[in-house]
Amino acid sequence: MSWRSESIWIEFITGSRKTSNFCWAFILFLGSLGFLLVGTSSYLGRNLISLFPSQQIIFFPQGIVMSFYGIAGLFISCYLWCTILWNVGSGYDLFDRKEGIVRIFRWGFPGKSRRIFLRFLMKDIQSIRIEVQEGIYAWRVLYIEIRGQGAIPLIRTDENLTTREIEQKAAELAYFLRVPIEVF
Repeated sequence: MSWRSESIWIEFITGSRKTSNFCWAFILFLGSLGFLLVGTSSYLGRNLISLFPSQQIIFFPQGIVMSFYGIAGLFISCYLWCTILWNVGSGYDLFDRKEGIVRIFRWGFPGKSRRIFLRFLMKDIQSIRIEVQEGIYAWRVLYIEIRGQGAIPLIRTDENLTTREIEQKAAELAYFLRVPIEVF
């Protein structure tokens, strides 16, 4: 989602609050809770889950392993729910040609770096850079190359944009900023 005028371009960045993250966190929570309940059932010798008889699972070693996987899954699920709650990675990119300033803002994890705010002059922008890697682990990233600061990513790697879409976005941004495009 973005908003553009003749002198201002604002690109809103979606953070962790995506449908896929909600689904994964929920599925992981239910699965790890199931593992933990089966492991606990084998220890207690009672059925805590009526669909699965606990007599088939011996506490040592299967019950301990299932309990361990259940606890580990609950920790990972808790981490995912926290990133969703804090909306880590969301923010905006603001390019203002009138003032000659670029502002990049992202929400991080709680602490010192909760608010990540970058500000620099448009004249320091060298280029827009696209990195594309095809194959099993395909990814496409759009960077802004800043003089003396290096490359700053503008698009998340998990947005699943096609090569054509990311090239189109890079061309529009490069035209707006009046800088060249580099492809890696």
